Amino acid sequence: MATAIKTVAVIGAGTMGNGIAHVFAQNGFSVQLVDLSQAQLDKALASITKNLDRQLNKASITAATKQLALKNLHTQTNIAAGVKNAQLVIEAATENTDLKLSIFKQLDTAAPAGALLATNTSSISITKIAAVTKRPESVIGMHFMNPVPLMKLVEIINGYATSSETTDTIVALTGQLGKTPCVVNDYPGFIANRILMPMINEAIYSLFEGVAGVQEIDTVMKLGMAHPMGPLQLADFIGLDVCLSILQVLHDGFGNPKYAPCPLLLNMVTAGKLGVKTGEGFYSYATGNKDLIVSGRFKK
Repeated sequence: MATAIKTVAVIGAGTMGNGIAHVFAQNGFSVQLVDLSQAQLDKALASITKNLDRQLNKASITAATKQLALKNLHTQTNIAAGVKNAQLVIEAATENTDLKLSIFKQLDTAAPAGALLATNTSSISITKIAAVTKRPESVIGMHFMNPVPLMKLVEIINGYATSSETTDTIVALTGQLGKTPCVVNDYPGFIANRILMPMINEAIYSLFEGVAGVQEIDTVMKLGMAHPMGPLQLADFIGLDVCLSILQVLHDGFGNPKYAPCPLLLNMVTAGKLGVKTGEGFYSYATGNKDLIVSGRFKK
């Protein structure tokens, strides 16, 4: 079935959605990028074009590949119209359970009967999402990593009812994109965030308790553990609101206090200091400033 999939719809034109659309279009798939906001779609196309130009300048793609990718990309503000011919639909909306459940109810009605439905969720139960459809065997998780065009991993998550045929199809398809699939089962946080988020949370606790400063914590993990980016800077790039949401899923799902979000994280999110997306988190991202600056004072 994998070789038969040629038409893909991506729901949500944010950072992850436009990255996913970019990768599929670049690899010869016809892509409908769907978002309720035309302005967001225009922004996504501009971002994709910029990223293709960056690849072209680095000689990682050819001019012909860039043109093919842009030719394969189409936009739509209506979900039903965007998915009517899709063989695979990938939802990449905001990490909000109610929103995703609402979208999947719509997709189940609007997408062709044989279409596979995937979600790019990083923590929400695939089984729960699949349960609102009449095709739970065709629902699966495809957790791409950011930035999608560069990162090789795709975490493939089987829901309780996901069929082996669906899994095999998505694994093969992931390979066609030049990505490496890793199949895991549907438990809170899956693998990537079940391991990553407690580490980030512990780094925040270390700062909260005054064990060390932001730069010291990140330097220890970069130079001592060979991480390309420290956990606090990584949290800023992920989005502190997203980190908080995932930790809450882990805490609720396992009922284990070790997953309880650090109070400092809660305060920063409440204050709107969400990281790169707001210009300030653990670091300041002032426009035109090439150097990371540790943000103001961190209060308990």
